[in-house]
Amino acid sequence: MALWLAATLLRVWARTLRMEADADTLARLTASETPAAIVIWHNRLFLSVEIFRRYRTRRPVCGLVSASKDGAWLAAFYRMIGLHPVRGSSNNLGREAAKLLIERMRAGSDFGITPDGPRGPMYVVEPGVLVVTRRLNAPMILIGAEFGPAKRLKSWDRFYVPAPFSRVKMRAEILPSVRPDGQKTTAEDVRAALLRLNPDPPEA
Repeated sequence: MALWLAATLLRVWARTLRMEADADTLARLTASETPAAIVIWHNRLFLSVEIFRRYRTRRPVCGLVSASKDGAWLAAFYRMIGLHPVRGSSNNLGREAAKLLIERMRAGSDFGITPDGPRGPMYVVEPGVLVVTRRLNAPMILIGAEFGPAKRLKSWDRFYVPAPFSRVKMRAEILPSVRPDGQKTTAEDVRAALLRLNPDPPEA
């Protein structure tokens, strides 16, 4: 019951947000020629439900959830908000989780991942997040969000909770699994792009 109430509150709260995207950003957010990995920092995860509802409507979405005991609660929560959980670690993507994600993407699903989750360090991308995209030569759609009024929690990731009805300026960049120079896209490439897309305001 508590999870159901939390899921309902999140859906209602998130729908009040005024998410703004210019034409180029909207084109990147909605690009659907092939299944993609949707990559967002852990501290902006509040927006994930609305990102998928507003911009990724053409494909089902899988979400990578920690294989830990705590992850069972998040997996149940994901199901309630319309995401399909796959159990595994983003720091060390397990073989079975990777295999299932590959199968889901080949069947047409996007998958969402927080490259610095579930325990950080904040804004550090582990190489394991690239396993699936490299295997399938799939693109990554990196998400950026700049908040209007928002509270930052005292958690390891300084999690953002935007105020109801506040504005959120969206940004996006598409990274291929192979760079134009023929080299594989690296974890540092992903990190640098996400940092550009997600400027943090100075904290008081």
